Amino acid sequence: MSLLQAEGQQIYKEIQTSQSVLVDCWAPWCPPCRLIGAVLEEIDSEFDVKIVKVNADENPEFISEFQVMGLPTLLLFQDGQLLKRITGFQPKALLVKTLKNSGIIE
Repeated sequence: MSLLQAEGQQIYKEIQTSQSVLVDCWAPWCPPCRLIGAVLEEIDSEFDVKIVKVNADENPEFISEFQVMGLPTLLLFQDGQLLKRITGFQPKALLVKTLKNSGIIE
């Protein structure tokens, strides 16, 4: 699929119009965010998954609404509902397993 940078209302639109979506809450100053970003690019190239990247510094309303306390935080949505929250860096194998168990990827 593709990694999509989204802001403001576009974030909500992606969540509402996608059967499943992984929202990556990150910030440019966050080293673990860069690490997980590389992992997400690999997952994106291997699986059919929609990944929406949300810059926490530029979208404080979204970050506050979903009570993102640490970065990086991955929010897994299915049919517009928050299914799971993953805070902190995750190795690829563990992340893929979590995504499969959540039904985000097959």
